Amino acid sequence: MGLTRRLTALFAAFEAVLVVAIGIAIPLAPLTILWGAQYGFAADWTIFWRASVDFWLLGHGVDITVVLDPATAAALSLPGASTPVTLTIAALGFALLTVLLGARAGIRIAETGYLRLGSAVSLAVFAAVSCAVTLSARHPSASPSLWQGTVLPTVVFAIGLAIGALRADGIRDAPAGRFAQWLDARPPRPRLIVSASLRGGVASAAGIVAAASVLTAVNIAASYARIITLYEGLHTEVLGGIAVTLAQLAFVPNVVIFAASWLVGPGFALGEGSSVTPIGTQLGPIPAIPILGALPSGHLALGFLGLLVPVVVGFLAGALLAPGLREQLATLDLIVTGIGIGIVGGVTLGVLAWASAGAAGPGRLAQVGANPWAVGAAAALELAAAAIVGILSARGRLAREPRSPRR
Repeated sequence: MGLTRRLTALFAAFEAVLVVAIGIAIPLAPLTILWGAQYGFAADWTIFWRASVDFWLLGHGVDITVVLDPATAAALSLPGASTPVTLTIAALGFALLTVLLGARAGIRIAETGYLRLGSAVSLAVFAAVSCAVTLSARHPSASPSLWQGTVLPTVVFAIGLAIGALRADGIRDAPAGRFAQWLDARPPRPRLIVSASLRGGVASAAGIVAAASVLTAVNIAASYARIITLYEGLHTEVLGGIAVTLAQLAFVPNVVIFAASWLVGPGFALGEGSSVTPIGTQLGPIPAIPILGALPSGHLALGFLGLLVPVVVGFLAGALLAPGLREQLATLDLIVTGIGIGIVGGVTLGVLAWASAGAAGPGRLAQVGANPWAVGAAAALELAAAAIVGILSARGRLAREPRSPRR
Protein backbone atom coordinates (compact mmCIF):
# COMPACT_ATOMS: atom_id res chain seq x y z
CA MET A 1 0.00 0.00 0.00
CA GLY A 2 2.79 2.43 0.95
CA LEU A 3 4.70 1.73 -2.25
CA THR A 4 1.57 2.27 -4.35
CA ARG A 5 0.90 5.63 -2.69
CA ARG A 6 4.50 6.74 -3.25
CA LEU A 7 4.35 5.73 -6.90
CA THR A 8 1.07 7.62 -7.27
CA ALA A 9 2.66 10.74 -5.75
CA LEU A 10 5.64 10.49 -8.10
CA PHE A 11 3.35 9.98 -11.08
CA ALA A 12 1.21 13.00 -10.11
CA ALA A 13 4.33 15.14 -9.66
CA PHE A 14 5.59 14.08 -13.09
CA GLU A 15 2.23 15.02 -14.68
CA ALA A 16 2.42 18.50 -13.16
CA VAL A 17 5.99 19.09 -14.34
CA LEU A 18 5.08 17.82 -17.80
CA VAL A 19 2.22 20.31 -18.15
CA VAL A 20 4.51 23.23 -17.30
CA ALA A 21 7.26 21.93 -19.57
CA ILE A 22 4.95 21.57 -22.57
CA GLY A 23 3.52 25.05 -22.09
CA ILE A 24 6.95 26.72 -21.93
CA ALA A 25 8.45 24.54 -24.68
CA ILE A 26 5.92 25.73 -27.27
CA PRO A 27 7.41 29.25 -27.51
CA LEU A 28 10.90 28.19 -26.39
CA ALA A 29 11.50 25.65 -29.19
CA PRO A 30 11.21 28.09 -32.14
CA LEU A 31 13.04 30.78 -30.18
CA THR A 32 15.92 28.39 -29.51
CA ILE A 33 16.09 27.51 -33.20
CA LEU A 34 16.09 31.23 -33.95
CA TRP A 35 18.91 31.68 -31.43
CA GLY A 36 21.07 29.17 -33.27
CA ALA A 37 20.12 29.86 -36.90
CA GLN A 38 19.93 33.65 -36.88
CA TYR A 39 22.16 34.67 -33.99
CA GLY A 40 24.73 31.88 -34.32
CA PHE A 41 24.54 31.00 -30.61
CA ALA A 42 26.19 34.33 -29.85
CA ALA A 43 23.33 35.94 -27.94
CA ASP A 44 22.49 35.07 -24.37
CA TRP A 45 20.05 32.13 -24.46
CA THR A 46 18.51 33.13 -21.14
CA ILE A 47 16.85 36.03 -22.98
CA PHE A 48 14.80 33.55 -24.98
CA TRP A 49 14.08 31.50 -21.85
CA ARG A 50 12.75 34.54 -20.03
CA ALA A 51 10.66 35.55 -23.05
CA SER A 52 9.12 32.06 -23.23
CA VAL A 53 8.33 31.97 -19.52
CA ASP A 54 6.88 35.49 -19.65
CA PHE A 55 4.64 34.54 -22.52
CA TRP A 56 3.49 31.38 -20.72
CA LEU A 57 2.77 33.36 -17.56
CA LEU A 58 0.95 36.04 -19.55
CA GLY A 59 -1.27 33.32 -20.96
CA HIS A 60 -2.47 32.56 -17.44
CA GLY A 61 -3.32 36.15 -16.52
CA VAL A 62 -0.08 37.05 -14.76
CA ASP A 63 0.71 40.77 -14.80
CA ILE A 64 4.11 41.57 -16.34
CA THR A 65 5.81 44.96 -16.10
CA VAL A 66 7.66 45.55 -19.37
CA VAL A 67 9.98 48.22 -20.79
CA LEU A 68 10.44 47.79 -24.57
CA ASP A 69 13.64 48.80 -26.29
CA PRO A 70 13.30 51.59 -28.90
CA ALA A 71 13.89 49.28 -31.90
CA THR A 72 11.09 46.89 -30.92
CA ALA A 73 8.75 49.76 -30.14
CA ALA A 74 9.43 51.34 -33.55
CA ALA A 75 8.87 48.04 -35.39
CA LEU A 76 5.50 47.58 -33.70
CA SER A 77 4.50 51.26 -33.98
CA LEU A 78 4.10 51.64 -30.21
CA PRO A 79 4.62 55.24 -29.05
CA GLY A 80 5.66 55.86 -25.48
CA ALA A 81 7.18 52.42 -25.07
CA SER A 82 10.11 53.73 -23.01
CA THR A 83 7.74 54.13 -20.05
CA PRO A 84 7.24 50.98 -17.94
CA VAL A 85 3.88 49.40 -18.69
CA THR A 86 2.07 46.52 -17.03
CA LEU A 87 0.63 43.92 -19.40
CA THR A 88 -2.59 42.41 -18.04
CA ILE A 89 -4.15 40.85 -21.14
CA ALA A 90 -4.02 37.05 -21.07
CA ALA A 91 -2.99 35.00 -24.10
CA LEU A 92 -5.80 32.52 -23.48
CA GLY A 93 -4.35 29.91 -25.81
CA PHE A 94 -1.90 28.91 -23.07
CA ALA A 95 -4.63 28.81 -20.44
CA LEU A 96 -6.72 26.58 -22.71
CA LEU A 97 -3.74 24.28 -23.25
CA THR A 98 -3.16 24.03 -19.48
CA VAL A 99 -6.82 23.17 -18.89
CA LEU A 100 -6.72 20.42 -21.54
CA LEU A 101 -3.45 18.97 -20.22
CA GLY A 102 -4.76 19.27 -16.66
CA ALA A 103 -7.90 17.36 -17.62
CA ARG A 104 -5.74 14.61 -19.08
CA ALA A 105 -3.68 14.52 -15.89
CA GLY A 106 -6.84 14.39 -13.77
CA ILE A 107 -8.14 11.35 -15.68
CA ARG A 108 -4.81 9.54 -15.35
CA ILE A 109 -4.52 10.33 -11.64
CA ALA A 110 -8.10 9.20 -10.97
CA GLU A 111 -7.33 5.86 -12.61
CA THR A 112 -4.69 5.15 -9.94
CA GLY A 113 -7.37 5.04 -7.24
CA TYR A 114 -5.71 7.75 -5.12
CA LEU A 115 -7.40 10.84 -6.51
CA ARG A 116 -7.08 13.07 -3.45
CA LEU A 117 -3.43 12.22 -2.82
CA GLY A 118 -2.50 12.55 -6.47
CA SER A 119 -4.37 15.83 -6.91
CA ALA A 120 -2.79 17.37 -3.81
CA VAL A 121 0.73 16.35 -4.87
CA SER A 122 0.15 17.48 -8.45
CA LEU A 123 -1.11 20.92 -7.41
CA ALA A 124 1.71 21.40 -4.91
CA VAL A 125 4.39 20.48 -7.46
CA PHE A 126 2.75 22.63 -10.14
CA ALA A 127 2.73 25.64 -7.78
CA ALA A 128 6.37 25.08 -6.83
CA VAL A 129 7.49 24.78 -10.46
CA SER A 130 5.45 27.86 -11.43
CA CYS A 131 7.10 29.84 -8.64
CA ALA A 132 10.55 28.65 -9.73
CA VAL A 133 10.10 29.57 -13.40
CA THR A 134 8.62 32.95 -12.41
CA LEU A 135 11.69 33.69 -10.32
CA SER A 136 13.94 32.67 -13.23
CA ALA A 137 12.15 35.10 -15.58
CA ARG A 138 12.33 38.23 -13.41
CA HIS A 139 14.43 40.93 -15.11
CA PRO A 140 14.43 44.75 -15.20
CA SER A 141 13.12 44.69 -18.77
CA ALA A 142 10.25 42.30 -17.98
CA SER A 143 9.24 41.45 -14.43
CA PRO A 144 6.27 39.12 -13.80
CA SER A 145 4.36 39.25 -10.54
CA LEU A 146 5.74 36.52 -8.28
CA TRP A 147 2.56 35.71 -6.36
CA GLN A 148 0.44 35.74 -9.51
CA GLY A 149 2.99 33.58 -11.31
CA THR A 150 2.63 31.04 -8.51
CA VAL A 151 -1.13 31.15 -7.94
CA LEU A 152 -2.86 31.89 -11.27
CA PRO A 153 -1.31 29.09 -13.40
CA THR A 154 -2.00 26.70 -10.52
CA VAL A 155 -5.66 27.76 -10.44
CA VAL A 156 -5.98 27.16 -14.18
CA PHE A 157 -4.33 23.76 -13.82
CA ALA A 158 -6.66 22.93 -10.92
CA ILE A 159 -9.67 23.64 -13.16
CA GLY A 160 -8.39 21.17 -15.74
CA LEU A 161 -7.55 18.66 -13.02
CA ALA A 162 -11.10 18.87 -11.67
CA ILE A 163 -12.61 18.45 -15.14
CA GLY A 164 -10.51 15.35 -15.73
CA ALA A 165 -11.42 13.89 -12.34
CA LEU A 166 -15.13 14.43 -13.03
CA ARG A 167 -14.85 12.65 -16.37
CA ALA A 168 -13.12 9.64 -14.86
CA ASP A 169 -15.18 6.54 -14.17
CA GLY A 170 -16.08 5.62 -10.62
CA ILE A 171 -16.05 9.17 -9.21
CA ARG A 172 -19.17 9.49 -7.06
CA ASP A 173 -18.23 11.95 -4.34
CA ALA A 174 -17.09 14.76 -6.67
CA PRO A 175 -18.63 18.23 -6.18
CA ALA A 176 -20.55 18.02 -9.46
CA GLY A 177 -21.96 14.66 -8.42
CA ARG A 178 -23.05 16.06 -5.06
CA PHE A 179 -24.63 19.05 -6.77
CA ALA A 180 -26.54 16.73 -9.11
CA GLN A 181 -27.76 14.69 -6.13
CA TRP A 182 -28.84 17.87 -4.34
CA LEU A 183 -30.67 19.05 -7.45
CA ASP A 184 -32.41 15.70 -7.85
CA ALA A 185 -33.71 15.99 -4.29
CA ARG A 186 -35.47 19.29 -5.03
CA PRO A 187 -39.15 19.46 -6.02
CA PRO A 188 -39.76 18.83 -9.75
CA ARG A 189 -40.74 22.40 -10.63
CA PRO A 190 -37.61 24.28 -9.43
CA ARG A 191 -35.42 21.37 -10.51
CA LEU A 192 -36.65 21.60 -14.09
CA ILE A 193 -36.30 25.40 -14.17
CA VAL A 194 -32.73 25.37 -12.83
CA SER A 195 -31.63 22.44 -15.00
CA ALA A 196 -33.13 23.89 -18.19
CA SER A 197 -31.69 27.34 -17.43
CA LEU A 198 -28.19 25.96 -16.95
CA ARG A 199 -28.29 23.75 -20.03
CA GLY A 200 -29.89 26.36 -22.25
CA GLY A 201 -27.67 29.21 -21.05
CA VAL A 202 -24.39 27.34 -21.46
CA ALA A 203 -25.51 25.96 -24.84
CA SER A 204 -26.48 29.47 -26.01
CA ALA A 205 -23.10 30.90 -24.99
CA ALA A 206 -21.34 27.99 -26.73
CA GLY A 207 -23.40 28.60 -29.87
CA ILE A 208 -22.43 32.28 -29.97
CA VAL A 209 -18.75 31.41 -29.47
CA ALA A 210 -18.99 28.81 -32.25
CA ALA A 211 -20.50 31.39 -34.60
CA ALA A 212 -17.73 33.83 -33.58
CA SER A 213 -15.12 31.19 -34.46
CA VAL A 214 -16.57 30.82 -37.95
CA LEU A 215 -16.72 34.59 -38.37
CA THR A 216 -13.08 34.92 -37.29
CA ALA A 217 -11.94 32.26 -39.76
CA VAL A 218 -13.87 33.89 -42.60
CA ASN A 219 -12.43 37.34 -41.83
CA ILE A 220 -8.88 36.00 -41.71
CA ALA A 221 -9.34 34.22 -45.04
CA ALA A 222 -10.92 37.29 -46.65
CA SER A 223 -8.12 39.58 -45.37
CA TYR A 224 -5.29 37.29 -46.41
CA ALA A 225 -3.60 39.89 -48.65
CA ARG A 226 -3.64 42.57 -45.96
CA ILE A 227 -2.24 40.16 -43.38
CA ILE A 228 0.62 39.16 -45.70
CA THR A 229 1.42 42.84 -46.25
CA LEU A 230 1.71 43.37 -42.51
CA TYR A 231 4.01 40.33 -42.24
CA GLU A 232 6.26 41.81 -44.93
CA GLY A 233 6.32 45.14 -43.10
CA LEU A 234 7.79 43.49 -40.01
CA HIS A 235 10.92 42.45 -42.01
CA THR A 236 11.34 39.22 -40.08
CA GLU A 237 13.13 36.17 -41.38
CA VAL A 238 11.34 32.84 -41.76
CA LEU A 239 12.01 31.80 -38.17
CA GLY A 240 10.99 35.21 -36.90
CA GLY A 241 7.76 34.95 -38.84
CA ILE A 242 7.10 31.54 -37.27
CA ALA A 243 7.65 33.00 -33.81
CA VAL A 244 5.25 35.87 -34.57
CA THR A 245 2.67 33.40 -35.87
CA LEU A 246 2.89 31.25 -32.73
CA ALA A 247 2.46 34.35 -30.58
CA GLN A 248 -0.67 35.28 -32.52
CA LEU A 249 -2.06 31.74 -32.22
CA ALA A 250 -1.89 32.12 -28.45
CA PHE A 251 -4.30 35.06 -28.75
CA VAL A 252 -6.76 33.33 -31.10
CA PRO A 253 -9.15 32.51 -28.21
CA ASN A 254 -9.11 36.21 -27.28
CA VAL A 255 -9.92 37.16 -30.88
CA VAL A 256 -12.82 34.68 -30.95
CA ILE A 257 -14.24 36.16 -27.74
CA PHE A 258 -13.84 39.65 -29.23
CA ALA A 259 -15.86 38.42 -32.22
CA ALA A 260 -18.51 37.02 -29.87
CA SER A 261 -18.74 40.43 -28.17
CA TRP A 262 -19.15 41.96 -31.63
CA LEU A 263 -22.03 39.59 -32.42
CA VAL A 264 -23.75 40.40 -29.13
CA GLY A 265 -23.60 44.12 -29.91
CA PRO A 266 -21.27 46.08 -27.58
CA GLY A 267 -18.22 45.05 -29.61
CA PHE A 268 -14.70 45.63 -28.36
CA ALA A 269 -11.92 48.20 -28.27
CA LEU A 270 -8.32 48.13 -29.51
CA GLY A 271 -7.15 51.15 -27.57
CA GLU A 272 -8.74 54.02 -25.73
CA GLY A 273 -11.27 55.87 -27.86
CA SER A 274 -11.62 53.06 -30.42
CA SER A 275 -14.59 50.78 -31.02
CA VAL A 276 -15.36 47.82 -33.25
CA THR A 277 -19.11 47.17 -33.38
CA PRO A 278 -21.63 45.84 -35.93
CA ILE A 279 -22.65 49.43 -36.66
CA GLY A 280 -19.16 50.63 -37.56
CA THR A 281 -15.47 50.61 -36.73
CA GLN A 282 -13.44 53.52 -35.34
CA LEU A 283 -9.75 52.79 -34.95
CA GLY A 284 -6.81 54.99 -34.16
CA PRO A 285 -3.16 53.96 -34.54
CA ILE A 286 -2.80 50.24 -33.85
CA PRO A 287 0.29 48.00 -33.73
CA ALA A 288 1.49 46.42 -36.96
CA ILE A 289 0.42 42.94 -35.87
CA PRO A 290 -0.57 40.81 -38.88
CA ILE A 291 -3.75 39.30 -37.42
CA LEU A 292 -5.16 42.80 -36.89
CA GLY A 293 -5.39 43.04 -40.67
CA ALA A 294 -8.59 40.99 -40.40
CA LEU A 295 -10.38 43.80 -38.56
CA PRO A 296 -13.38 45.33 -40.34
CA SER A 297 -13.03 48.96 -41.36
CA GLY A 298 -15.51 51.80 -41.64
CA HIS A 299 -19.26 51.37 -41.77
CA LEU A 300 -20.58 47.86 -42.46
CA ALA A 301 -23.74 47.89 -44.55
CA LEU A 302 -24.85 44.45 -43.33
CA GLY A 303 -23.14 44.53 -39.95
CA PHE A 304 -26.45 44.57 -38.11
CA LEU A 305 -27.06 41.01 -39.34
CA GLY A 306 -24.51 39.87 -36.80
CA LEU A 307 -26.97 40.83 -34.06
CA LEU A 308 -29.29 38.09 -35.29
CA VAL A 309 -26.88 35.39 -34.11
CA PRO A 310 -27.68 35.61 -30.35
CA VAL A 311 -31.38 35.93 -31.19
CA VAL A 312 -31.35 32.78 -33.34
CA VAL A 313 -29.22 30.87 -30.83
CA GLY A 314 -31.48 31.83 -27.91
CA PHE A 315 -34.61 30.94 -29.89
CA LEU A 316 -33.21 27.51 -30.80
CA ALA A 317 -32.16 26.84 -27.20
CA GLY A 318 -35.67 27.58 -25.98
CA ALA A 319 -37.38 25.63 -28.76
CA LEU A 320 -35.21 22.54 -28.22
CA LEU A 321 -35.84 22.54 -24.47
CA ALA A 322 -39.61 23.08 -24.78
CA PRO A 323 -40.65 19.44 -25.45
CA GLY A 324 -39.31 18.32 -22.08
CA LEU A 325 -40.97 21.20 -20.20
CA ARG A 326 -44.38 21.77 -21.74
CA GLU A 327 -46.29 19.13 -19.75
CA GLN A 328 -44.62 19.82 -16.39
CA LEU A 329 -44.34 23.62 -16.22
CA ALA A 330 -46.93 26.37 -16.44
CA THR A 331 -46.61 29.35 -18.77
CA LEU A 332 -45.13 31.57 -16.05
CA ASP A 333 -42.55 28.88 -15.23
CA LEU A 334 -41.57 28.69 -18.89
CA ILE A 335 -41.04 32.46 -18.95
CA VAL A 336 -38.87 32.19 -15.82
CA THR A 337 -36.89 29.43 -17.54
CA GLY A 338 -36.29 31.69 -20.54
CA ILE A 339 -35.08 34.45 -18.23
CA GLY A 340 -32.77 31.94 -16.53
CA ILE A 341 -31.33 30.92 -19.89
CA GLY A 342 -30.56 34.57 -20.62
CA ILE A 343 -28.93 35.13 -17.23
CA VAL A 344 -26.72 32.04 -17.45
CA GLY A 345 -25.71 32.82 -21.03
CA GLY A 346 -25.05 36.48 -20.21
CA VAL A 347 -22.91 35.64 -17.18
CA THR A 348 -20.93 33.09 -19.19
CA LEU A 349 -20.18 35.53 -22.01
CA GLY A 350 -19.45 38.33 -19.54
CA VAL A 351 -16.87 36.19 -17.75
CA LEU A 352 -15.27 35.26 -21.07
CA ALA A 353 -15.12 38.94 -22.06
CA TRP A 354 -13.51 39.80 -18.72
CA ALA A 355 -10.91 37.03 -19.11
CA SER A 356 -9.97 38.12 -22.64
CA ALA A 357 -9.55 41.87 -21.97
CA GLY A 358 -6.72 43.84 -20.42
CA ALA A 359 -3.77 46.11 -21.08
CA ALA A 360 -1.71 45.05 -24.11
CA GLY A 361 0.85 47.86 -24.25
CA PRO A 362 1.61 51.48 -23.48
CA GLY A 363 -0.57 54.52 -24.15
CA ARG A 364 -3.83 53.75 -25.89
CA LEU A 365 -3.24 50.00 -25.71
CA ALA A 366 -3.92 50.07 -21.98
CA GLN A 367 -7.53 49.29 -22.93
CA VAL A 368 -8.00 46.27 -25.21
CA GLY A 369 -11.02 44.00 -25.33
CA ALA A 370 -14.71 44.12 -24.55
CA ASN A 371 -16.56 45.60 -21.59
CA PRO A 372 -17.70 42.50 -19.65
CA TRP A 373 -20.66 44.28 -18.03
CA ALA A 374 -21.98 45.55 -21.36
CA VAL A 375 -21.47 42.17 -23.06
CA GLY A 376 -23.09 40.25 -20.21
CA ALA A 377 -26.10 42.57 -19.96
CA ALA A 378 -26.71 42.68 -23.73
CA ALA A 379 -26.36 38.91 -24.07
CA ALA A 380 -28.71 38.29 -21.14
CA LEU A 381 -31.43 40.52 -22.63
CA GLU A 382 -31.13 39.10 -26.15
CA LEU A 383 -30.97 35.46 -25.09
CA ALA A 384 -33.76 35.77 -22.55
CA ALA A 385 -36.18 37.41 -24.98
CA ALA A 386 -35.36 34.94 -27.77
CA ALA A 387 -35.51 31.91 -25.44
CA ILE A 388 -38.94 32.92 -24.12
CA VAL A 389 -40.27 33.27 -27.65
CA GLY A 390 -38.69 29.94 -28.62
CA ILE A 391 -40.14 28.07 -25.64
CA LEU A 392 -43.64 29.50 -26.01
CA SER A 393 -43.79 29.08 -29.78
CA ALA A 394 -42.55 25.47 -29.57
CA ARG A 395 -45.05 24.79 -26.81
CA GLY A 396 -47.91 26.11 -28.95
CA ARG A 397 -46.80 24.07 -31.94
CA LEU A 398 -46.51 20.89 -29.87
CA ALA A 399 -49.93 21.49 -28.34
CA ARG A 400 -51.52 21.55 -31.80
CA GLU A 401 -49.87 18.31 -32.90
CA PRO A 402 -51.75 15.06 -32.26
CA ARG A 403 -50.23 12.89 -29.59
CA SER A 404 -48.62 9.67 -30.80
CA PRO A 405 -50.22 6.51 -29.32
CA ARG A 406 -48.23 4.88 -26.53
CA ARG A 407 -47.43 1.22 -26.48
